[in-house]
Amino acid sequence: MIIYPILIPLLFAIIIVFFWENQRVKRALSIISTGLLMVVNINIFLLVYREGIQVVQVGDWPAPFGISLVVDLFSAIMLLTTSIVAFLLAIYSVSGIDLARRKYGYFPLFQFLLMGVNGSLVTGDLFNLYVWFEVMLMSSFVLIALGGERTQIEGAVKYVILNLLASTLFLSAIGLTYNLAGTLNMADLALRLQAVQSSGQVTVIAVLFLVAFGIKSAIFPLFFWLPASYHTPPVTVTALFSALLTKVGMYTLIRFFTLLFPFESEYTHTIILISAGFTMLTGVLGAASQTDIRRLLSFHIISQIGYIFMGLGLFTEYAIAASIYFLVHIILAKTALFLSAGMVESIQGSFDLKKLGGLYKNRVGLSMLFLLPALSVAGLPPFSGFFAKLGLIIAGLESKQYFIIGLALVVSLMTLFSMTKVWNEAYWKPPKDPKYLDQHNQVSVWRWVPVIIIVVLSVLLGLLANPIFEVCQMAAAQLMDPTQYIRAVLGAVR
Repeated sequence: MIIYPILIPLLFAIIIVFFWENQRVKRALSIISTGLLMVVNINIFLLVYREGIQVVQVGDWPAPFGISLVVDLFSAIMLLTTSIVAFLLAIYSVSGIDLARRKYGYFPLFQFLLMGVNGSLVTGDLFNLYVWFEVMLMSSFVLIALGGERTQIEGAVKYVILNLLASTLFLSAIGLTYNLAGTLNMADLALRLQAVQSSGQVTVIAVLFLVAFGIKSAIFPLFFWLPASYHTPPVTVTALFSALLTKVGMYTLIRFFTLLFPFESEYTHTIILISAGFTMLTGVLGAASQTDIRRLLSFHIISQIGYIFMGLGLFTEYAIAASIYFLVHIILAKTALFLSAGMVESIQGSFDLKKLGGLYKNRVGLSMLFLLPALSVAGLPPFSGFFAKLGLIIAGLESKQYFIIGLALVVSLMTLFSMTKVWNEAYWKPPKDPKYLDQHNQVSVWRWVPVIIIVVLSVLLGLLANPIFEVCQMAAAQLMDPTQYIRAVLGAVR
């Protein structure tokens, strides 16, 4: 079953191409594909939850000689979360993507991007991880440039140059790893790297991977490409990138530094913790200075990535569990915020806070679709953001990392400030143009339904925090005990 998350979007991308001129069929196929993918990933999650880590050796070649596909509980959680968001975005895209972009390949590119994301989440060797990252990069580059507007091209150039640099560093690190260990299978590497005599070489490789995935995840000081590019495409594409791309980078960092490089924790995880603090702070300061909703939310992507990175830097089982829970929380909450911003723009024609206003008076329902995820991102109870940050604070107290705890709390207060600014400017204050008080612009039901669903899911994530966090702790326990992963992949080989 675990090969289906790769096969389904690949097959549907090919099928969609054959209906290039039929927009209705393409939209329907995209929704069917992501819906089927969601059902498959629910089953994969239940299978892994009940029976443990699942492995497929492609072509029946035994590990470490063949290609291994591996799904542990962490992978299963990510597959499930991303497929739910992809399904809702496919529905939103019916109205959220204009005809010109639909004509020039949005739907097949959407499928190829999902294929790259899913491939990255299930692969068990480094070179195939590189391949899947390149599939994501190619699809995302075309998506960000699709439409050919001047700001899009500028954003796309910045996006692709920095990501190509990251890919070059990634490939260089893979070459050095193979030269040192003689294998690229991650389970086999976990054993061989421990036996390497020169720990200095291993540390250099770990830092190379940290920089490569740090660029892709937008951590400090490698984040500046994100706010320069994410606000340029349609908000549907921005929401897609926010939910999937940087989060796959964080997934990979957590995977690498729990499986491959856990034994250099005093050095590498100190760097990670320092970078996490600066990532949180610079992201929220950037957001506080913005007046464009998309740019403000783009800076908040960076800030929230810092919290996930904080859990990896603390490097305890509880901290990793909190980071996994935070990943799920921020994927849902951030997607809801971007999509609700798209609905605001469709009504008032702008993302500029100075030009907006009066929405709460006439659009209470729409206002709530922003307010609930905004309060969650700010970390107020009883929303999921509160429990995610509480988990990290508890982990920090257990590790006696008081400075990063204080910084996390300050950043949370500043996040609340910037979300309050959006609320006051776009929803609470009267609009500068009186015509907006009586406007009757309608928002398509294709937008309302997915946003309502994702906001409800975000709220439920907070209300059901205890059982969900227990699942995240199970996933963290697997990550912090790599022998389970190694035994599942290598079997009788070791």
